[in-house]
Amino acid sequence: MKEVFIFITDGFADWEASYVSSELNKPGTGYRVKTIAIDPEPKVSMGGLTILPDYSVNEFNPNVDIAMLIIPGGTGWREEKNQQAKVVVEYCVSKDIPVAAICDATTFLGNHGFLDNHRHTGNTLAYLKEGAPNYRGDQHYVEGQSVRDENLITANGSGALEFSKHILERLGVFEGEELNQWYGLFKKGYFPS
Repeated sequence: MKEVFIFITDGFADWEASYVSSELNKPGTGYRVKTIAIDPEPKVSMGGLTILPDYSVNEFNPNVDIAMLIIPGGTGWREEKNQQAKVVVEYCVSKDIPVAAICDATTFLGNHGFLDNHRHTGNTLAYLKEGAPNYRGDQHYVEGQSVRDENLITANGSGALEFSKHILERLGVFEGEELNQWYGLFKKGYFPS
């Protein structure tokens, strides 16, 4: 079974990976969701949920069959200690493992050069440039809820559903009409207003 890593920090935006993690973890998908953090200490989300990471950066085992790295946003991505996540992102990029980042996690990727050569989005271009002084990807920025370019998926903080749709499509969990129905259900609800 392939593992999908979700990188968590103190203050991570728990809802930004919730749609997709619940679908990936269902029986029969071939995936299981695991969490990774800079250390093995429990992390508390923005919503107050306490999560004990399955892996830490120091315990990271490259022999695990990783299908994707998902990086939710939150309040911690500008903290120096969380820059250690770069090691895991570099590993995934070097092995052609897809990386998906949303909200301020896109700022983290931008500051480390991972967005410079790919179409991407984030909260806004101005926000990305302000939060990531090393960012050089202006010409590839797209004003969109979620953008997929090769093995990179990015989304702004209000695009969790579109972000999830791109991830589910990239991993082959849903496709075509089934994917559209899933998206439509969560976007419009059972009883559209």
